[in-house]
Amino acid sequence: MRAYELRRGHGKNLEGDKLRTITAEAFGGATVEDGKVVASFGAIEKLTAWTDGKQLFVDLAMKSGVPDNVATDTISRNNRFLEAATGYTAKERGKKAQEASKKGAA
Repeated sequence: MRAYELRRGHGKNLEGDKLRTITAEAFGGATVEDGKVVASFGAIEKLTAWTDGKQLFVDLAMKSGVPDNVATDTISRNNRFLEAATGYTAKERGKKAQEASKKGAA
């Protein structure tokens, strides 16, 4: 499970059914189970996402041995999903993760 920081003020974009809608747009479909959004696509066996308003939590179960084109499409869609859900690009999310890692190590 990974936690992603949300861009300031972006939490309201995930309220109600909005997180499920973002997930469905990225992966072609999503359901809600126990208050968490669940989807699967390509190399993603099961994606479970939820938020507390300040962070997005994503639990991923991946399939191994998928063709390269499926893996590439899955990564692309996952990055689009994370950008829409968090408000940060892949590069910005990487910087945030490095900052958090440095704070944790200090």
